[in-house]
This record gives sequence, C-alpha cells and structure tokens, in this order.
Amino acid sequence: MSSRDAILHLLADGALHSGAEVAARLGISRAAVSKALRRASDELGLEIECRRGQGYRLRHPLERLDAARIRAALPDGARTRLAHIEVLEAVDSTNTRLMRAAADGAACGSVCLAERQHAGRGRSGRRWVSPFGANIYLSILWRYALAPAALGGLSLACGVAAARTLRANGVADIGLKWPNDLHWRRRKLGGLLLEVAGESQGPSHVVVGLGVNLRLSARDARDIDQPWSDLSRVPGVARPGRNALAAQLIASLVGALADYGEAGLAPFLPDWHAFDRYLGEPVEIVTATQRIAGTVAGIDTDGHLLLDTREGRRRFHSGEVSLRGGGGSQASP
Repeated sequence: MSSRDAILHLLADGALHSGAEVAARLGISRAAVSKALRRASDELGLEIECRRGQGYRLRHPLERLDAARIRAALPDGARTRLAHIEVLEAVDSTNTRLMRAAADGAACGSVCLAERQHAGRGRSGRRWVSPFGANIYLSILWRYALAPAALGGLSLACGVAAARTLRANGVADIGLKWPNDLHWRRRKLGGLLLEVAGESQGPSHVVVGLGVNLRLSARDARDIDQPWSDLSRVPGVARPGRNALAAQLIASLVGALADYGEAGLAPFLPDWHAFDRYLGEPVEIVTATQRIAGTVAGIDTDGHLLLDTREGRRRFHSGEVSLRGGGGSQASP
C-alpha cells in the first residue's frame, strides 16, 4: 500500500488526525505526510482540511469499494449468477472495459466497478461526471441466446430494477424518465447506458452501465448541464454505505437481466408506469434529424415512448427526451 493510500485509510472516518499521529503510525516523516496528502488532493480531487494545531481530516468520510465486501453482501441467488467482481481505482469507463472483455470471451455475470472514471460515458456520447470515491459507477456483462433486436426494452427493465432498490432505501419520489434516467423531484439522480452486440439472430451480449450520485460537490457538478441531485440531499434515505448499496443494485440488476431473458419486458411494465414521473408532460423528442414536440402518453408493451403530437400519437424507439422548461441530461457511465 502506498503512503497516499495508507494515509487515506487512516483518514477515511472523516475525523481529525494529527500529523504527528499519522507519521508515527506509518513510520514516515511529517513532511512525507503533507506531501502525500497534497498528492491525494491533486490526483484524486479529495477535499482535505488542514487545521493548524489539530491535524488533517477528509471533508467527507471515505468508504472505498471492496469486491469481497460486495460479494459477501449479495443474496445467495445473485452471488451464484455472478462470474467475477472487479473493483478498480480508476478506469476510462466501466462499460468500455467490459465491452472489451466481452469481445475477449468474458463470462456472463462479470461485474466491473470503479472509484472514478476518466471517460465515463452516457447517451449520445455525453460525459458522465465521475469523481473519486463519491458515487457508484458499475457495469454488468450479460449474455443471451436472443438476437440484439429482442433487447430493445431491457433498459427500461434495468431502470425499474434500480428504482426499486433506491425506493427500498428510502428514496421517496424516485422516478423514471424514458428511456434510462433516474430522477428525484425532477432532478437527475442516476442513469443507465446499455451497449449491445451480437449476431443478427443471436446470440448477443449486453453491458449494462449504472451511475448513481451519492455525493457530488458543486465543483464536481459544474459541468452537468441539467438539474441534478444526489442521495446526500434526499431526506429520509437509509444510506447503507457504498459497498452495501452497490451489492443491492447489482443484485437487483442481475435479477432483472435474468427475468428479462425469461419473460421480456412484460413483468416490469406495471412498475415502470408507477415510476413514470412525466406522463402528461409537454416534451420534445430529439432525434438525429428532427425535434418533435408533444405530450408524453406513456410507453407501449415493447417499451417505445408514446407521444401525442399535432399529427396524432407517435411511437419512438430511440431519441432524447427534453423537458420543455426543464433540463437536459447528465448521461450514464
């Protein structure tokens, strides 16, 4: 373990620790402690306070992700369906890593999580803000005998799975915005990005990426182009810890991935309708070639968005929903 990581381990509780104490416990000089903390601030973007005569503290307690703790927190049914859990300090994108692994033959049920992403991605190539140790960025690889075209409703099923987990942790008013955004009181709390590949008639594989905001500073969020929130701002949340919440989200997504393979989107439709926060709202659908204004009329049994327009009701299988008078989208990992 590097000096930087050893010091962060000591400071992870968010309490004050004197420089002399840290230096003595690690067997290094106080100058080395100061240098390591400056490096942690510069390299990881952590907010570290230095109080004269009192010591150092992290402005926010830090719970590092741990594959063994996550696996131990999974229910037996989910644990047996997973092939591997990988936790990285940094990665370009958890989705990108698993898409590469899938092409190399990685097993169904491979999971990748990261403390931060350098090139986290969302819909339409948008950047996903991914500060170190603050949120959850995870991806799951799943393989199907189905053709890629049969997976069109999977993002909605996975959105329902994530929303169920957040609701179970006390996030009242959690909602879904078609096709893959998690909203709390009209603010972006998280999102999904699904990437599919395979033969035209099957088999296929999908990488499901999920990002959930647990804590974002104003500095971290300055590049987000829409109203946003995080779990630290939601009253009444259980806040189970990053590893416990990651395990819950993985278990819920794995269950949804398996159920979708057996029964498709149908079992998820009642909950999707219940989580739909924009039914009856005026919006615009932005496609590659046009913008279409209308009123949201829900989704059909295949997961297409229904929009009532001047020309009548239309169905959309892709596109970006822009809330008129609302916001755009921090998109997903």
